[in-house]
Amino acid sequence: MAPARATGKWLITLSVMIPTLLEILDTSIANVALGHIQGSLSAGQDEVTWVLTSYLVANAIVIPMSGWLARIMGRKNYLMASVTLFTLASMLCGLAQSLEALVVFRIIQGIGGGGLQPMSQAILLETFPPRQRGLAMAIFAMGAVLGPILGPLLGGYITDNYSWIWIFYINVPLGILSLFMCWSFIFDPSYQERRVAGEKVDYLGLALLSVGLGCLQIVLDKGQGDDWFASQHIVILSILAAICLCALVWWELRHSNPIINLRTFRYPNFAAGNVVMFFGFFAFFGSIVLLPMYLQNLMGYTSYLAGLVLGPSGAIMLLLLPVAGKLTEKIDARFLLCFGLTVSGFSLLFMSNFTLQIDIDTAIHGRNIQAIGIAFFFVPLSYLTMAFIPRESMNNASALFNLLRNLGGSFGTAFVTTVLARRAQVHQHHLVEHLTPYDPPFTQARDALEKFMGLDPVQAAGVIYSHVLKQAAYMAYVDVFYIQALFFFGLAVFMWIIKRPDHGTHMPEGMH
Repeated sequence: MAPARATGKWLITLSVMIPTLLEILDTSIANVALGHIQGSLSAGQDEVTWVLTSYLVANAIVIPMSGWLARIMGRKNYLMASVTLFTLASMLCGLAQSLEALVVFRIIQGIGGGGLQPMSQAILLETFPPRQRGLAMAIFAMGAVLGPILGPLLGGYITDNYSWIWIFYINVPLGILSLFMCWSFIFDPSYQERRVAGEKVDYLGLALLSVGLGCLQIVLDKGQGDDWFASQHIVILSILAAICLCALVWWELRHSNPIINLRTFRYPNFAAGNVVMFFGFFAFFGSIVLLPMYLQNLMGYTSYLAGLVLGPSGAIMLLLLPVAGKLTEKIDARFLLCFGLTVSGFSLLFMSNFTLQIDIDTAIHGRNIQAIGIAFFFVPLSYLTMAFIPRESMNNASALFNLLRNLGGSFGTAFVTTVLARRAQVHQHHLVEHLTPYDPPFTQARDALEKFMGLDPVQAAGVIYSHVLKQAAYMAYVDVFYIQALFFFGLAVFMWIIKRPDHGTHMPEGMH
């Protein structure tokens, strides 16, 4: 590659990765600011969570249709429109004076941000030569994997030291810079599919996609809090999601110009890779949620300290992601993927042996092991999944890939919170069986509390019961860590159905 062309490659990379990282950060950066937003806007605890849900729903709807939108508008125009809308909505979120306004602006922000991930991935895959596709995916992974980790830490710091409005305002100058760079360095390739004059819009597919994914995302985000199918509106939304998504698959496979081209799944590597990605992010994202909850709820860590546990793992991934990308040029990517899945499984087994007496170094060590595994999971998997996709189909394939990655994370989060609550109830049921006057350890502990702390029998029993609840929760966390580890070990076996790609020329040498 000529020096000028190489320089252009890195300018293109920077142009697409700035808004992508901002968009991924915004999926998690507001989590730690909900309490501040609630107080500032006088909102209820249940109401304020719509600040998160509205963004995720809009994102989930737009991601799969981004390939179609790029074909209708032209990819450069669509990318610039997305960056503009995301930046403008970020400014409006900071200016919002009511919860209703903030939720509306978050929906607009999600619509603008939804296309940034798939478009960035497609552009990177087409910009880098075939032998460097792994490196391209390593760069993309820095945003896709590090965003959810750094979001809570950055959000907590900004909220504690400044104001929650700045988690939105910081997007504005970076968004303007990105818009200028996209206008200067991004160009549509000559082979990109364009809308044909007179082509009919797939309105039915658009409606089914919007309703189906919107309902599904709300169910996943609100299900546990509303006791799942004990709630009538969760049941209704689940039925709507199932009907619309099944109808969407049937309709899109019959339509000549579908919103999402599901025929891309005819490529075996793409189909198998998406299965591994879905369940891999199911386990990975679930564990990202799990460890901070364990540290804060059981160990008494502050949000900032829990964020510090994740910090070193982010640095490790920053170092290892490019290494994993370069290794795909020399080593069968399937071996790298198997290594990443296995190490990720062992990291969760390590966490399943945590106790309530662990120090912060032990928690950091467990997360650092996982960081090694994830670095060798995302990069080779992305490389293997997209290896045989024709460049004309890259926008659509990238949209589907990112949709399943995001859905895997949403399903994983819902799974973790649900199983955690159910297992805690099971363990509590078994433990309280021993809180009887006929159980010697219980009576001895109660008598000791009465004697040395001056408590009456009821107070002493209450202290013991609070410890029982804590132990039940601890045992539930251990169970979920173990279950998540099994997912990774299962994927380490399943992934071998993926075919090894040749270092050929499935992808263009660069954008033209």
